[in-house]
Amino acid sequence: MRVRRRAVLSCVGLAVACLAVVLLATVLGDYPLPVRDVVASLTGRGTTATDFVVLDLRLARVLCAIAVGMALGAAGAVFQSLTRNPLGSPDIIGFTQGAATGALLQILVLGGSAAAIASGAVVGGLLTSLAVYLLAVRGGSLGYRLILVGIGLNFMLGAVNWYLLISADLQDAITARVWIIGSLNSRGWEQLWPLALTLAVGLPVLMALSRPLGQLELGDDLGRQLGVRVGAVRIWALVVSVVVTAAAVATAGPIAFVALAAPQLARRLTGSPTVGILPAALMGGFVLASSDLVAQRLFAPTQFPVGIATGAVGGVYLAALLLSEWKKGRG
Repeated sequence: MRVRRRAVLSCVGLAVACLAVVLLATVLGDYPLPVRDVVASLTGRGTTATDFVVLDLRLARVLCAIAVGMALGAAGAVFQSLTRNPLGSPDIIGFTQGAATGALLQILVLGGSAAAIASGAVVGGLLTSLAVYLLAVRGGSLGYRLILVGIGLNFMLGAVNWYLLISADLQDAITARVWIIGSLNSRGWEQLWPLALTLAVGLPVLMALSRPLGQLELGDDLGRQLGVRVGAVRIWALVVSVVVTAAAVATAGPIAFVALAAPQLARRLTGSPTVGILPAALMGGFVLASSDLVAQRLFAPTQFPVGIATGAVGGVYLAALLLSEWKKGRG
């Protein structure tokens, strides 16, 4: 297996950047801590007060942000590889809207607990993904069909979600609105462990599928000639990426644009002709953790949901991406 030096250096650099964000997130806050106190808590030599602030409040949250970002970045890389389109992501094809619909039904109609809301998001996202796949696969090809069908269901489910919001009680609607924006507030070890276990299983599988996915970007016919089992690779990649995304959405809500932007940013960083799973995952973790840190500190003591920060940055990125594609088309 050939390993590109630039890709390896990029992954190492992104991992170091993630560690730097972890250190900043544990140092900064309403109760600032010196680096030596943070290091003492991380190495088991801290006081009870600093251990609570560093380990229970800040470290768990930033690790949760990195895990969610890694899951979204890896899933976005798979969708963009399968569709051969930089706009392919769980945001665009309707998965996150389906997850939001499942969660809103639990919050506004059934009055479910936190676990029920997370389960509703997972079920809603999985059912939406299944519907999009079954509708798009007719004719034996995905690509643009997956994006177009997903956009259609995205708007339909968006209308359902808005109806649920405007017909609900004010307090329930406020709670639901915060959830569907995407937030890491109050996230801790309890929310981190299920996602970490999902990533521990799903990310190696997606990395193993990275090479055949890159070959499929050249076309199904050429992929078959290279020995790729097109149907099996496509189904496994879709199933695992959807499960990983579902775990991320259940943890932090449908955070926008990370899955869309992270793979393309990683692709430019590594200079790779194909979308890499591990670089996209690390880029997603860095982008989301950085965005959450900015959302916490920029308007402190008010803490905005991280989905507002990623939505603002993602909107600018999407406009730049569309402008770039338009220039390529004219050229």
